[in-house]
Amino acid sequence: MGDTYTVGQYLIDRLGELGLGHLFSVAGDYSIEWVNSYVEKSGIQVIEEVNELNAGYAADGYARLKGIGALCVTYSAGSLCATNAIAGSYVEKVPVVLINGAPSIQKTLTFEQTGYSSHHFISGRETDLQVFEYITAAAVRIDSPHLAPMLIDYALTQCITERRPVYIELLEDMVDLECTRPSNALKAAPVISDEDSLDQSIAQISERLQNATKPLIWIGVEIDRFGLHDQAERLIRNLKIPYVTELLSKAILSEDDVQFAGVFDGKSSSSYVQSLAKDSDFVLALGVWLTDINDLGWPIDLAKTAFASRDTVKYGTTFNAQVSLADLVNGLIDKRLTCKAQSLPAKTARHTPVVNAAGEITYQGFYDFIQQQIDENTIVGADASLNYFGSLLLEVGARRGFIVQSSYSAIGYIGPAATGVSLAKQDKQRLLVFAGDGGFQMTAQCLSTQTRFNLNPIIFVMDNGIYGVEQWLADASVFHGNKPFYNSCILHRWNYSKLAEVFGCHGWKVDTYGELEEAINGAKENLNSPSIIQVVVPQRSIPDNANWKAS
Repeated sequence: MGDTYTVGQYLIDRLGELGLGHLFSVAGDYSIEWVNSYVEKSGIQVIEEVNELNAGYAADGYARLKGIGALCVTYSAGSLCATNAIAGSYVEKVPVVLINGAPSIQKTLTFEQTGYSSHHFISGRETDLQVFEYITAAAVRIDSPHLAPMLIDYALTQCITERRPVYIELLEDMVDLECTRPSNALKAAPVISDEDSLDQSIAQISERLQNATKPLIWIGVEIDRFGLHDQAERLIRNLKIPYVTELLSKAILSEDDVQFAGVFDGKSSSSYVQSLAKDSDFVLALGVWLTDINDLGWPIDLAKTAFASRDTVKYGTTFNAQVSLADLVNGLIDKRLTCKAQSLPAKTARHTPVVNAAGEITYQGFYDFIQQQIDENTIVGADASLNYFGSLLLEVGARRGFIVQSSYSAIGYIGPAATGVSLAKQDKQRLLVFAGDGGFQMTAQCLSTQTRFNLNPIIFVMDNGIYGVEQWLADASVFHGNKPFYNSCILHRWNYSKLAEVFGCHGWKVDTYGELEEAINGAKENLNSPSIIQVVVPQRSIPDNANWKAS
């Protein structure tokens, strides 16, 4: 290569410029040249993953903390395995870059003109590109060194602007070809507000905040996705009123805040938060997404709730388009508003629960017990499972200290996502992960990657032998009587703790609170590999805040 500046180097330099420190990769001959000759020699560390789905989940978890994540796979047989992870990133606005090593122009033309197929081909040059066009903010094919800089810059700018995944198809014969060097640094394109719509929205919301007797702020996930944490905190301080989050935005601001009332998640919320939401006469929802997981069993009162998203404001019958969420929050701050005085949430001291060391662990008992293990340096992750309910009421003091994929809700996400989170977190932080046994069976090989790279998440697998949340969604009455579980929800039982022997990490199986405490203490001392704690709970045991759904 010498002094020649190449397409492969251009892509590396742009990714590094955006803050990427790790690339999740699965070996493939169409991508291996770029990984070996460019990534391995750069400041970006290659994390060799076990499969493409886990690589995608890991890149997603990494991006939630770092602001950019990336994975590199090979054509079709590799990339199509990652579609579920990329779809989740698209739904939840997570900036992930999928780099797909593709066959050369010569191989592509030979296949298209003669039918002679190279491995992994399906139907020519458009197959993978067309698949990912539906679930990315940009999908580009790098088949010209002259166009490569423009296409790469376009895709990466879309990624950091839309906060959504992008797809870059890098042909194997393009990697070493010469191209121009980067010029200006990449920047996210700001949302441009219409001044009249912005002024109208600020005036309307200001009037309602000042006149309401019990206003409430509802902080949503877009505050995190678009980096508006400081602005949101400043607005909350100015208004001096309580605020809640949603499950997807739990702990994007520290939950130790005196104005934080709790997570509002419909009927699964605490009784205090439910009464707060019911009694409030105006709710300002900043960056909130309405989903059936975020408003469980609760009819949202649209007449008293103003929804401000990335670029629109909706309140009652009023709809204002082209209003930047950042501009709206800053405009409300500039107003220096004062609201009618109201009492702030009462903070109660955390108490260690009194348990029988020999007692059987219940789902709720586990979460009552685990709270004492969470401090300001703890990140918590929960999978799509009954753990949504238990973790929802945990108090998490770390800002951005909770990882969940509750909108897309892919079962099995959190284990491999923990790989990415472990690499992106601060050194002083420790990650606790709560997985259902069914979900963990889908992606258990995450332990292999975590062990290989000396990552130390503590993974609790709640072992009840069923797809509990699926049964709960379909017929929750089973948990309140003697009706049989659906056959489709019954799992083949694994001895999860023994997986530690397979992957070379540490594992415990616990049936009692005494054993749970011993396992946690052992896991906290294990700093060089993941710890898997198999928590055996009765099949009909569910968290208390899931009991509202009886049928």
